[in-house]
Amino acid sequence: MTDMVLTVGNTLMGDDGAGPLLADLLETTPAAGWSVIDGGSAPENVTHLVRAARPDRVLLVDAAEMGLAPGSVRRIDPGLVADRFLIDTHAIPLDFLVASLEESVREVVFVGVQPARVAFYEDMTPAVRAAVAELHRRLLAGEDPAELPAVA
Repeated sequence: MTDMVLTVGNTLMGDDGAGPLLADLLETTPAAGWSVIDGGSAPENVTHLVRAARPDRVLLVDAAEMGLAPGSVRRIDPGLVADRFLIDTHAIPLDFLVASLEESVREVVFVGVQPARVAFYEDMTPAVRAAVAELHRRLLAGEDPAELPAVA
C-alpha cells in the first residue's frame, strides 16, 4: 500500500496555494510510494477517496501560520492544528478533517508551510514556491516527512 499526500489550499489566495502546488508537482513528477489528492479549499469533499484508497499514512500539507519566516516548513502535531496554526480559508476546520482521517488512517502527518501573503488574487511568494519545491524534492528522494523538524 502506498502512502498518500492530501493537499489543502486555495490557489486564488497567494501562499495558501502551497498545498495545491505540491499536488501539481507530484502529479507531474510522482514520488515512489506516494499517491496524491488535491483537496483544494474543501478537502472534506475528497475524504471518501482517501478512505477508499486505504493508505497507511496520510501526509496533510497546507499553509499554516506558525510565526516563522515565510517558506518555513514544519511538522505540526495534528492535535495542535485548531489551537495555534489555523488559516481559516477552508470550509471546515482542519482539526475536524484530521479527526475524520484518523478514523480510517493509521497515521496522519500534518506539514505546514509558513505563508507570507494570504489574500485573494495575490501571487505565491518565491519563498513559499521554493519551500514547496524542496518538499517535493524530499519526497522524490524518499525522505520521510515525519522526520521534518516540528514546530516549537
